[in-house]
Amino acid sequence: MWDGGMVLAWILNWVMIIAFWVGIIILIIWGVTKLAKTGKSGSGSAALDIAKERYARGELTKEQFEQIKKDIE
Repeated sequence: MWDGGMVLAWILNWVMIIAFWVGIIILIIWGVTKLAKTGKSGSGSAALDIAKERYARGELTKEQFEQIKKDIE
């Protein structure tokens, strides 16, 4: 009833199912970590860079720059 080819097909089927779900889990973990990294810290550093540029151009006083820096951090 069970020859070698059928057993091999059954084993390969389960290996593929497990590989599929492991891949999905890895993809979800990667996506969550990517969102976490670009979420809060990315926008804060970009805002600080803009404030530094404006301070360098003379558009902000030292007090204004320090307040912005304090608010961002």
